[in-house]
Amino acid sequence: MTAVSSLQGQSLLTLHDLDDCQLRELLDLAAALKREKAQAAERSRRLAGKNICLVFQKSSTRTRCAAMVAASDEGAHAEYLGTQDIHLGRKESIRDTARVLGRMFDGILYRGFAQSTVAELAEYAGVPVWNGLTDQWHPTQIVADLLTMKERFTDLRGIRTVFVGDGRNNVCNSLMLGCAKSGIDFVNCCPRELAPEPEVVRIAECAATANSSSISVCHDPAAAVPGANVVYTDVWVSMGEEAQFQERLQLLRPYQVDMEMMKLTGNLDNGRLLFLHCLPAFHNHATELTRDIGALEVTDDVFEAPFSKVFDQAENRMHTIKAIMVATLT
Repeated sequence: MTAVSSLQGQSLLTLHDLDDCQLRELLDLAAALKREKAQAAERSRRLAGKNICLVFQKSSTRTRCAAMVAASDEGAHAEYLGTQDIHLGRKESIRDTARVLGRMFDGILYRGFAQSTVAELAEYAGVPVWNGLTDQWHPTQIVADLLTMKERFTDLRGIRTVFVGDGRNNVCNSLMLGCAKSGIDFVNCCPRELAPEPEVVRIAECAATANSSSISVCHDPAAAVPGANVVYTDVWVSMGEEAQFQERLQLLRPYQVDMEMMKLTGNLDNGRLLFLHCLPAFHNHATELTRDIGALEVTDDVFEAPFSKVFDQAENRMHTIKAIMVATLT
């Protein structure tokens, strides 16, 4: 089984916590664990006797289920704690909650709002803390995204990934950094009003320089997507921003990923094209939000196309979170 250098006992708050070699080794470990789950009648239980706490201030389908199954597969027990289950930040300070949980659990997965919360948990818990999503970063998602790209292209270096949509959200921030650390050329295609923070771009540019790749920000999809091997989008309104829905709708309509945009990549017919989305996706009339207005960030024909690997990507959340748990707890 592939080993990951020097991650035992470490937290993962952003991808900046991993050096480039550790990120590559983590992807290799996730791939090996995925093969083992598919092939082995009896799995190794590397986390037997471990207890893992899932502290969630935001709702979740993929992160919660991926973590629960990942822990169970490796013999650990996972305990889910929602906002009504604990006093985090209300009747009890974050650091006090961290010190309590750290004495009872071997690892903590946090999903919530402020990056400062997950940082404070990691500072005081005394056990590994993993960021399952904050308003600024979503590192566990991007490890799964990179595994999905690697399964298709094998060698990540030199491929071109274009994110189209809200260019300063947590997924785009982390994807930009993950691509830079992996040698992937990355284009952030967004409205000027939703451009990434300059400091986030600077961090990604430094990582890209070290890996002979590039980071760019573009505001015209027709200029951004030619040559793309991966087109990635996300919801137009993140959790906690629902009041801005109409404003985002107006800003982002020109950035909807449709089949015409995919054709502009030039890779639609040669097998070197993926569409990715971290989900949930508003791609048809099937949700309460889209019942009257139809698809938002991606059209149904793209979402359901053979080059769309969004459900491979969703499954890979489980394998990569498992790899993170194994690498940091054993």
